[in-house]
Amino acid sequence: MSPKEPPRRRIPGPPRPRTTARPAARPASRPATRRPAAPRAPHTIRLGAPKPRLRLVGVALTLVMAAFVVRLLQVQAVDASSFSAAASKNRFANYTLAAERGNITDRKGVALATSVDAHDITADPSMFTPQESKAPDAPAQAAALLAPILGEDAKELTERLATKNTRYVVLAHRQTPQVWNQIKDLKRVFAEKAAADKKNNGPGANVLAGVFQEPSSKRVYPNGDLAAGILGYVNAEGKGAGGLESSLDKKLSGKDGQLTYAQSGGRRVPTAGSSEKPAVPGQDIELTIDRDIQWAAQSAIAEQVQKSEADRGYVIVQDTRTGEVLAMANAPGFDPNDLGKARTAAMGNAALQDVYEPGSTAKVMSMAAVLQEKKATPATHVTVPNRLHRGDRLFKDDIDHPTWNLTLNGVLAKSSNIGTILATGQLGPTQAEANKVLYSYLDKFGIGQPTGLGYPGESRGILARPEAWSTSQQYTIPFGQGLSLNAMQAASVYSTIANGGVRITPTLVRGTKGPDGRFTPAPAPEKRTVVSPETAKTLAAMLESVVDDQEGTGTKARIPGYRVGGKTGTSNRVDPATGHYKGYTASFAGFAPADDPRITVYCAIQNPTKGSYFGGQICGPIYKKVMEFALKSLQVAPSGTAPAGLPVTFEPGQ
Repeated sequence: MSPKEPPRRRIPGPPRPRTTARPAARPASRPATRRPAAPRAPHTIRLGAPKPRLRLVGVALTLVMAAFVVRLLQVQAVDASSFSAAASKNRFANYTLAAERGNITDRKGVALATSVDAHDITADPSMFTPQESKAPDAPAQAAALLAPILGEDAKELTERLATKNTRYVVLAHRQTPQVWNQIKDLKRVFAEKAAADKKNNGPGANVLAGVFQEPSSKRVYPNGDLAAGILGYVNAEGKGAGGLESSLDKKLSGKDGQLTYAQSGGRRVPTAGSSEKPAVPGQDIELTIDRDIQWAAQSAIAEQVQKSEADRGYVIVQDTRTGEVLAMANAPGFDPNDLGKARTAAMGNAALQDVYEPGSTAKVMSMAAVLQEKKATPATHVTVPNRLHRGDRLFKDDIDHPTWNLTLNGVLAKSSNIGTILATGQLGPTQAEANKVLYSYLDKFGIGQPTGLGYPGESRGILARPEAWSTSQQYTIPFGQGLSLNAMQAASVYSTIANGGVRITPTLVRGTKGPDGRFTPAPAPEKRTVVSPETAKTLAAMLESVVDDQEGTGTKARIPGYRVGGKTGTSNRVDPATGHYKGYTASFAGFAPADDPRITVYCAIQNPTKGSYFGGQICGPIYKKVMEFALKSLQVAPSGTAPAGLPVTFEPGQ
């Protein structure tokens, strides 16, 4: 065999058949040849039954597919709207477009309350984390920088900037453009420092990157505290919280709009489109107030309250022909631009909210009842003793005097309590009947009823039914003690007399102006006849005697060139703190020109403690000052005739 040939493989053949012949003998030293064993048959692998396994796999796949189908149905059919809303919520950003608040102006269009551009300072707390800001204490650092600018507490700002699970917090509402400019300057400085630091391979920390602003508006009152008691104020959310700002808030505030746009990563996607519902501006409110007359009234009452060291005072100026309130001044007042410094007790409108016993200014209603019921005339004789015993009390006048021989006109001119009791006692055959008649007139004059202004917190006063009048009230109510009213109600009484006996519901709003610039006048006020024109004219002449006659108590209210009708009042005052009488309420009410009335002025001062406390002495001069200014401001012509000169006294036996 050649070395290159592969070795031959021997293939065993079939076994040879055995023979019975004995083989030849072999040497004993040779081993016996061992025959190879026959090969075994190859092992056969048998597979299991495939059908059960296929069924199992099929069932499993069916269950999986069923689960997918059920979930698909749930997402696309059953819960489709909720998933869609959730997706939209995450994808779309909604922002409120604040409506511009309407202006409040005086009758000439001069702004008393208006709105200016402002900024809400906001922040994204996620940008103040160490990872985003590259500073370990970014909230604290930013708060320390912002606190003195915003006037906020640094600790509170730190807490807001560190708020978790939100990307929006408000740091301060309605900040001026100057405040935002300061913050912008700081942001620019820190951004430049961060950029420079990053170029030098530093972290590039910027603790103000997450501070932003949103356009807003701020309510301002250009005239400071002028007419603040009427206007009221707005709260931190920009909603009316006092005065007309509150009662007319729905008209003033308008309707907010909304801006919706797609966002990604907190940024607006400019190509995804947006939808906007524009804001509807609030209406402008035009008041009946005259700013100049309001200023004159407010200056006069503030000066006298301070001089008398009184608790407070108020002045009402009203157009007698229309019922429009030209001024409503309170002292002390407040500045709605700076509520932080305002006294809580001064933030309302005391001229409508205070109730007090009016005293002798209420005698005009008693005289109106006596004249209208034809129980007496201005010349009727009334003998007035020094003391008068009625019920369980002994009544007297402000001063001790001998028996006075007064006319009914003189009773009013000298403000006699005893004379008023005697006159009103003629209203009925019995005192109980007289009480009912007097009550009916007090009610028609508006005592114990809302003024009609609809002012928030207004008091309606106190006037009990005649059946409930105590023994003393039967005789004190005729001269103004035992009933209570507010300053507007008191002024309205004199405007009713000046207007020929017709009461016109007082008004503060002349009309509104919408976004389209169209002016809508306010509804006409209600009118009610209280006494006849003849009675009103007679009362006006009697009130002139109070001011013009030397016997009168209101001589300090005289105005050269004008006939003036008025009445003084000095009443015991109930101390609100104790509920007992303490101190006095001084007042003066009247109108001019008495021969052709145009303007009513009412003044009251509560608890004067320095100098005089008589109404004629401290409120008479205020009446004169305010009335003179109003007459000139409205260009009312001087009187062309002399006063009636009704007699005050009579000679016995005549």
